[in-house]
Amino acid sequence: MGRISTLQEKFDGGEGDLVKKQPKRAIGLRRRWIVSSILPVITILVLIAVMVSIALGSNYYSSARSALEAKASAGTEYFNNYAMTSYDEYYRSAILYASSFESSETIELQFLDRDGRVEVSTRSLMVGSLPGTTDVTEAFSTGQISSFQGVDPATGEKIIAASGLLKFNGRVVGVMRFVTATKNLDSQVLLTVLIILAIMAAVIFVIVISSLLLINNVVAPVAAVSEAAKHISGGSYGYQIPNRYADEMGELVDNINDMSLKIGENEKLQSEFISSVSHELRTPLTAINGWGETLLEDDGSDPEALHRGLSIIVKESSRLTKMVEELLDFSRMSDGRFSLHLEQVDLQAEFEDAVYTYHEIFKQQGITLEYHSGGVYDEPITADSERLKQVFCNVLDNAAKHGGAGKRIEARLNRKGNHYIITIRDYGPGIPDEDLPHVKEKFYKGSSKARGSGIGLAVCDEIIRLHDGSLAIGNAKGGGCIVTIRLPITSHRLLHEKEKKQ
Repeated sequence: MGRISTLQEKFDGGEGDLVKKQPKRAIGLRRRWIVSSILPVITILVLIAVMVSIALGSNYYSSARSALEAKASAGTEYFNNYAMTSYDEYYRSAILYASSFESSETIELQFLDRDGRVEVSTRSLMVGSLPGTTDVTEAFSTGQISSFQGVDPATGEKIIAASGLLKFNGRVVGVMRFVTATKNLDSQVLLTVLIILAIMAAVIFVIVISSLLLINNVVAPVAAVSEAAKHISGGSYGYQIPNRYADEMGELVDNINDMSLKIGENEKLQSEFISSVSHELRTPLTAINGWGETLLEDDGSDPEALHRGLSIIVKESSRLTKMVEELLDFSRMSDGRFSLHLEQVDLQAEFEDAVYTYHEIFKQQGITLEYHSGGVYDEPITADSERLKQVFCNVLDNAAKHGGAGKRIEARLNRKGNHYIITIRDYGPGIPDEDLPHVKEKFYKGSSKARGSGIGLAVCDEIIRLHDGSLAIGNAKGGGCIVTIRLPITSHRLLHEKEKKQ
């Protein structure tokens, strides 16, 4: 128990210590979770952020270009439809239009001559320059509104420009051009991208933190279970994991704890069983060996002593045989090799044979065995006659062994519906209340001082269960113990198994 308490204190130290002491497999689990779950999500989110940023940037620039093209279209339409009598009038109109241009702070308006040189501009420094961008050349060549986005050859500045062809009296006189620098637009796009990236970073941070919390909530109990399994496999049977979880993991921990307790209990029972069987085997072997040596040294002058010695040898040999048979049956049960040889059985005849056999045996022990039958039951059942006889003999033997002090045993056979009901009652001290729930458990002997392996009733219970019946043990009213065996007259499962074997 000291070892178990020490181990449990390690877990009570907190989950932080547990995480530090996690086995490498638990760490590997966290890494696999990150690689298989978190990284793909982060990759997808980054790709979405990049695509959204590109789309928004493209939309910003596209909107600016469309706005300039709209201005160029409206401006050229105005001039081309305006009735002017001379080029000088056109020139004055261009100067007047440029001087009254409302968006001059962000957009430069230019009027270019037929050579592509700036004649009029909202920025006087540009007068006389040659833009040389594709929007101008395309406007001249196609007569359509054309746009340009890129670096201005004259200034080295990133710009967006839109140009439209101007005509006077059916003759090309130049180009109207709208130009805006993308500096402010670039800053706006950059700010938008940074906001998107910040939002995505926050989302990724939340995902990573929540995922790590989730995987820690999974890894911690897994590590605890793994650690517990190591201790259990190392011999710390009964080891318990502190359960701090109210989900499926908590259910797993409960199952592990329950398994650990049962392993511990079984280990204790098996240890007690080995000790008990060793003692039980030693006693008859000692008697057989002692009487064997005595008879070998005897010269045959005392026939009574010879008969007594041989009787003891036969009795103790029979007891050894019974114990060995019980052990073999238990071994078959544990390995799943325990089977029935099914046939049509006259249950009443088989039970009465067992009763009459023990009637004489009990009589010699001063015990009265009474048999009562509710009638003649000739409807056979599908069963293994030898196994049923084994059950009847074992229960009758136990009645005498544990309840023989009452000097009376009752055996009854009745029918109720589709079942035969067999009861065997003794008038002894009965079974202590603390032992009653465990009497059918393997290796359990409780407070009884009677000889036995502790597996006889467990084997009997399994035999009856395989017959689709039930075996119940309790204390009878008025004192003593009563065993009730219920066997179905017709078991479709057993009939089916019998047909398959045939």
